[in-house]
Amino acid sequence: QVQLVESGGGLVQPGGSLRLSCAASGSTSSITRMGWYRQAPGKERELVASISSGGSTEYGASVKDRFTISRDNAKNTVSLQMNSLKPEDTAVYYCHLLYRTYTLVSAWGQGTQVTVSS
Repeated sequence: QVQLVESGGGLVQPGGSLRLSCAASGSTSSITRMGWYRQAPGKERELVASISSGGSTEYGASVKDRFTISRDNAKNTVSLQMNSLKPEDTAVYYCHLLYRTYTLVSAWGQGTQVTVSS
């Protein structure tokens, strides 16, 4: 089993920066892809960014060139550096990973609130 714990959410002003972190524990040797999703009120959950075990990244169009995802395989963590934040970035951000047992299995964090407002 793999468990996730998120941290780093909070209130920031437009144009500001915030860094989210997610720590995995359990059967961490089986983790493949890790990433972040977000869900704003009244909207569907969407991919923000993801990263493979080898470092290949994918970003949602609305955050590309502003956000950077990274992972530390030795520490079993994934982080999201968010720069030039906009009010429309306000959402609950969820850490996500895929890990392998006999099949690929998803694990989700509890979510952390990010609010961008003056």
